[in-house]
Amino acid sequence: MKKSIIISALAIAAMGMSSCDDFLNDNRYPLDKQTDNPSYWNNEANVQKQCDNLYLNFSGYASSQFYFATRSDNNASGTGGGFVDWINTNVPSASPSWSSPYEVIRQCNFIINKVPASTLTESQKGKFIGIARLIRAQQYYWLVRAYGDVQYTADIIDPADTEALMSPRVDRDVVMDKVYEDLDYACKNIGPGSKTTWSSDLANAMTAEICLYEGTYCKYRTLEENYKAADPARAEKYLGYAAAAAKAVMDKNYSLNASYIGNYNSVSLESNPEMIFYKEYKIALLTHSQINYTVQTTMIAGMSKDAFDSYLFKDGLPLSRTTCNKNDAGYVKKGIIDGVGATAIIGDELYIGDVLAERDQRLYQTIDTCLGYGGTPTPEKPDAGMTWARVGSARLFSSSGYLTRKFDNPEDIDWQYRQAGNYTCAPIYWLSYVYCMYAEAKAELGTLTDEDLNISINKLYARAGLPNQTVASLKEIGDTANNMGVSSLIWEVRRCRRCELMFDRDFRYWDLIRWHQLDKLDNVKYPNIRLGANIKNGNAPYAYMSGDYMLATPNNNRVFEARQYLYPVPQNQINLTFGAITQNALWK
Repeated sequence: MKKSIIISALAIAAMGMSSCDDFLNDNRYPLDKQTDNPSYWNNEANVQKQCDNLYLNFSGYASSQFYFATRSDNNASGTGGGFVDWINTNVPSASPSWSSPYEVIRQCNFIINKVPASTLTESQKGKFIGIARLIRAQQYYWLVRAYGDVQYTADIIDPADTEALMSPRVDRDVVMDKVYEDLDYACKNIGPGSKTTWSSDLANAMTAEICLYEGTYCKYRTLEENYKAADPARAEKYLGYAAAAAKAVMDKNYSLNASYIGNYNSVSLESNPEMIFYKEYKIALLTHSQINYTVQTTMIAGMSKDAFDSYLFKDGLPLSRTTCNKNDAGYVKKGIIDGVGATAIIGDELYIGDVLAERDQRLYQTIDTCLGYGGTPTPEKPDAGMTWARVGSARLFSSSGYLTRKFDNPEDIDWQYRQAGNYTCAPIYWLSYVYCMYAEAKAELGTLTDEDLNISINKLYARAGLPNQTVASLKEIGDTANNMGVSSLIWEVRRCRRCELMFDRDFRYWDLIRWHQLDKLDNVKYPNIRLGANIKNGNAPYAYMSGDYMLATPNNNRVFEARQYLYPVPQNQINLTFGAITQNALWK
């Protein structure tokens, strides 16, 4: 077999290393025989460049993981907003989800295997190896999360080593134990850093994220759908790891930012006390299109009614229990100002500011106070009535009617840069996310206390204008919308996470995977995930309705199949290894 084909079989065709001057640039060069020698690895600057290149694995707003990840029940995708089906409906011939992580793993293995023999100090060695092991852990976690059992190697594979290149898949639990070993080493050896560089705080936040996934996945998985039965002992161990790693970050000098929306729409996050690690963007140097997507006139995928209804009311109770005003229909508000001329009246809006005032204030900071559908205009700027929208006369449209406010910043960014060349910075790991992980790990362990709530999600409730909760009060809520078969306590902790991380990365999809609740994306079984806003009082027509509510996916259905819990292994990996790599059973 030709070497190139063998290499392709393990999906590590990129045989070189890369470097960059900093994470804003991507200046790649091959690590050939001339540079891959002891003197190269003895040079601290060379090794630092190799580690700096690994920043590219934190994609921030450029990755379409914020807001765009409409493969969830948070977005009512469909119609003009673009229906989002399962990522896999057939076995692909090839997939970057399989191949790309192995390319990064090879880069990491070079650092991990070459640095120990260098003349660098022990402290330098520990830091650089820790960085590489942190990213290797991340890549194997992504592989296992998607495929289950995967090929594993901690070595630099020689292209002539056919046995290694064609090795079978390794049990996913074994691989995840290796992942934890890498994470533990990284936490202990990387050391301090800044909010845009490597640090042990970043490593602990990643450890909490990965171990929470592993702990809950092992608690709720089934033999029939995940190929491995639930493992309570393993779940408890990893949930303990997650809680400890989250607490290690919480014990550091971080605090919540006063503004929830400020974590997402700021041109700088350096002074934000909540940030653990963020991706920095610079005007005319490194930009993204996050805001642009939400302010264009093409219909976007708006928030689903299911997600809207998940927010608590200001009394701290859900829709099924609150005594607050449950009305979710807006009313026509007269005389909207044209943002271009600043004086011209362009029409009326269907206003929901009063509706949002009754609810968790994270909702107000996530969606606009006017609905965007049909012929409705968009208001110009915030005012005392909580009206919010973008400078410009264009009328915005959403598949659900709900417009996304969370990432926009009309005060600090001119219209031209909000349409193109956005330079708001992207949070990657931040304190409120850690609070959610800590509370969930403790709740799943059955050890959550009132003090745990006070140092975690009660702080998030306070910022959202909600009353504090106790373990007893959360247990007593008894929301009739709880369709996950878990206790009221765990349901409410999950609710807080959903609302806190609404539209963030692709958290919701993988949350449903690890909780074994992926069927909640079936829009036939759960119709509220394709419903939108109540527009019964509107004066503009809309083509697709279900009663008073907009219907986002009238001609498309996403029906759950158990095989979706794992991706199918790309067929070329099976073919090129002559069956050494096997297909996931439900995809055969």
